[in-house]
Amino acid sequence: MTVRPEGRAVTIFDVALAAAVSQATVSRVVNGKSTVDPAIARRVLAVVDELGYRPSATARNLARGSTQTVGVLVPDLGNPMFQEVLRGVTQAASAAGYRVLVADSQESLADEPELAAEARRRCDALVLVAPRMTDDELGELLPRLAPVVLVNRSIAGTPEVVVDYAAGAAAAADHLAGLGHTRIAYLAGPPSSESNRRRLAGLERARSRHADLVVSTIACGATVDDGARAAGTLGDATGVIAFNDLVAFGLLAALRDAGVRVPGSVSVVGFDDIEFARYATPALTTMAVPRQLLGARAWDALLAEIEGGAAAAPVLFTPTLVVRSSTAEVER
Repeated sequence: MTVRPEGRAVTIFDVALAAAVSQATVSRVVNGKSTVDPAIARRVLAVVDELGYRPSATARNLARGSTQTVGVLVPDLGNPMFQEVLRGVTQAASAAGYRVLVADSQESLADEPELAAEARRRCDALVLVAPRMTDDELGELLPRLAPVVLVNRSIAGTPEVVVDYAAGAAAAADHLAGLGHTRIAYLAGPPSSESNRRRLAGLERARSRHADLVVSTIACGATVDDGARAAGTLGDATGVIAFNDLVAFGLLAALRDAGVRVPGSVSVVGFDDIEFARYATPALTTMAVPRQLLGARAWDALLAEIEGGAAAAPVLFTPTLVVRSSTAEVER
């Protein structure tokens, strides 16, 4: 008769002892390996049932070379844009039985490569969201991170899910130009941001098709505080395009404190259409990005990589203009 251990969880050692086999044999049986004699396998399974043994999911996955965990590295977890991308990955991964490990580089270029490598060591695959490292650094690192998917970054040979920020920035400038604004300031994001470079390209595209349009670029950043500090640097601009909605929020607050009317004196356009954009004062005109869908599509591409199927085709989303109260025709 098999004796059930009292007062503690049943272990693989208990099963091996009761079935008179090695722990390795028990492991092979519970993991469905066909290399065990059928009679021995039946004896082991009988003991497993009698003792109520439940293999550790973590141990089982490690034995199979899998953790059922994927990593997501973002440059700033405080940014609602990245929070929503993360939510999209997490929900899609959870439905497939995977957990998500999150790492935040806090906009540190120096720490980002090591954080990416550390996250990959702890999981089966990795999603890099808007990585800030240079193309050379990223290209050198990617082979060590595979399976890996990029969000809002493009490197040949690596699956990518990206937003067409150039088209979005051009559409924002077109919107202001259509309202009669000829002097536009762009509050630029982090210099290391690829999406910032794409926005700049889009603004140049818009400037080339509006003969009287002048676009000035102002070094800013990606946070509310950055936007507030930029309020005194607008010069004679009557229209402003902010790197993201957070920057626009800071700008709106600082302009309000300074007695500058929005949109009476200055029209402001944000980027991303995060949840609070519609509740800003005034409600923020912005370029909407499908934030959670970015994450969900990144997961689809990553799962294809994990399972070794055909590489997912690049996914490209085009932002859409959402017009609210922060933009109006220029005052003559």
